[in-house]
This record gives sequence, C-alpha cells and structure tokens, in this order.
Amino acid sequence: ALVNEIAADGHGLVMVMGKGGVGKTTLAAAIAVELASRGLPVHLTTSDPAAHLADTLEGSLPNLALSRIDPQEATARYRQHVMETKGAQLDAEGRALLEEDLRSPCTEEIAVFQAFSRAIREGKRKFVVMDTAPTGHTLLLLDATGAYHRDIARQMGETGVHFTTPMMQLQDPKQTKVLIVSLAETTPVLEAANLQDDLRRAGIEPWAWVVNNSVAAAHPHSPLLRQRARNELREIDAVATKHAQRYAIVPLLTEEPVGVERLRALANWRVS
Repeated sequence: ALVNEIAADGHGLVMVMGKGGVGKTTLAAAIAVELASRGLPVHLTTSDPAAHLADTLEGSLPNLALSRIDPQEATARYRQHVMETKGAQLDAEGRALLEEDLRSPCTEEIAVFQAFSRAIREGKRKFVVMDTAPTGHTLLLLDATGAYHRDIARQMGETGVHFTTPMMQLQDPKQTKVLIVSLAETTPVLEAANLQDDLRRAGIEPWAWVVNNSVAAAHPHSPLLRQRARNELREIDAVATKHAQRYAIVPLLTEEPVGVERLRALANWRVS
C-alpha cells in the first residue's frame, strides 16, 4: 500500500495536491489517520479555505493534531509580531508608518508563506500531511517559496554558510512526498498533468498520483456504470503510462468515508 512506503520514512511532509473537487481533503485525512493509527506523530493541516477536516475525521486520535492555515489569522499574528519586535524601537510616527506598511496586500502573502514554511520545517520531526488549496493558490504559494529561496541563496551565497530553505525541503524527495490527486476523466487528468509540469519546473518531482472515485475500481454490475467504468480505462492508462512513476486507484464508494474507521479502510490503496 502507498501508505506503507510513506510510513517507512518515520517523518516527512506529505503534500496532497490537485484541482478543487477531486477529494484531496478526504485522501489527506485518510493518510494522516492511518499513519497516526500506527503510533506515528502526525500533524494534518490544510491551506484550503473550503476544507472541513474536523467534519471528515468525526473524532480524534491521540497523536494526530489538526490545524488550518487561515490567511486572516496568520496575517493578524504576523502584524502583531512585527509591531512587537520592529515596532518596539520606533516612536509614534514610525509605528504609524509601520502599521500602514503592514496593511499592504503583500503582508498576507508573507504571513501565509511563513505559516506554510513552519509546516514544512515541522516535517523534519514528525509527519505533516498537508491538504493544499486548489491548484492555482498552491502554485502562488510555491512562487513565493521560490522567490524566498532565490533571495536567501543570493544573500548567503557569498558567505559560505550552509543553509536550507523551505524550497530545498520541497525539492528533496527524502523530506517531501507530493501526491497528485485526479479523477479518471479527461479534463482532471489533463489539469493534473499541467500541475505536474509546473511542479517539475520548480524542481519538485511528484512522488505518486492517486486516481480517486474510480467507477472501474469499484467493479460495478449495472450496465450504465459498467459503461462509465470502460470510459475511465483510457484515462487510467494515460496516468499509468505517461504521467505517474507510481500510482494508486481509489474506488468510488457507496458511502462517504467519514470517521476514523472508514478513513483507515480507505487509506490502504495498492500501488501500481
């Protein structure tokens, strides 16, 4: 099972990526629950504003922590930190100018990037499973991560000091595993392949693909569903032969996988 290969590392960042509506939140929760059930420390976090992790889990596990990267909350925390540190040495006029600066839209980008970076760093000590926002938001976050990396590399390059940026961790397959989630349909597979190209341009090699909600994998009996299953085979073949180094197929379920037991049952997808 895919999760066995993830668990073997003992810690690391697992990023679940893809377009909206492909089931990223459920799959991220399934991976996190299975790892935590094995006694491994896990932090399940989301940067997707539409995700409802607590509802999906419907319960808790002793070594599973949940969190959400909330842009407003992260921005408020960042502003407070800057005012307490940089602002402490300033007079009233200086503080007013600093407050004005912190109202710029860039502040939210910096704050979210910092929260994202903290989650990446945490992967050195435990498992961090990240349910990412739909593709466009995630790529913007990766752009910021790349810009920060280039900045640090420029500043530190001449000093000879060893450094590791969040981007370097994302690019290191020993530290980060990116799972691309798709459906067995033409447009989702095409969009997932485009996401993979974007990641590769950033020096990040996706670790696996997950084809979710597959009718073919559910082995249906009704003629209508069997026709749908046949239609999926071309897309599954494209994932297997053109796009993925390794992949897993998750069948369409009759009931929503909510709660620890159902999520665990869902997590043991076989790898191809």
